[in-house]
Amino acid sequence: MSLNFDSNGLIPAVVQDAQTKQVLMVAWMDALALKRTRETGKAHFWSRSRQELWLKGATSGNFMLVEDIYFDCDGDTLLLAVNPTGPACHTGEISCFFRRLENENAA
Repeated sequence: MSLNFDSNGLIPAVVQDAQTKQVLMVAWMDALALKRTRETGKAHFWSRSRQELWLKGATSGNFMLVEDIYFDCDGDTLLLAVNPTGPACHTGEISCFFRRLENENAA
């Protein structure tokens, strides 16, 4: 099966701690980000806001060392099993998913 990138040439990538199984972050990858990730063993992503390739941890030192890459049954989402060298979130939190949606009507 091949991967199904969207019309912008992107595919979502869920990043999960390989040891704890905690979801750390979600980002986008293009073909070059996936290629660089596979070549270096460090997670690379495509920044939609900056329109550029970025190496996770290049600024913070909090790299995501990739142990395995999986894709889902439709080939339209990736799962990166990583060994993080520090917090995933730019706020300093271990995971970007640290806030709970309390109100059912919140948008």
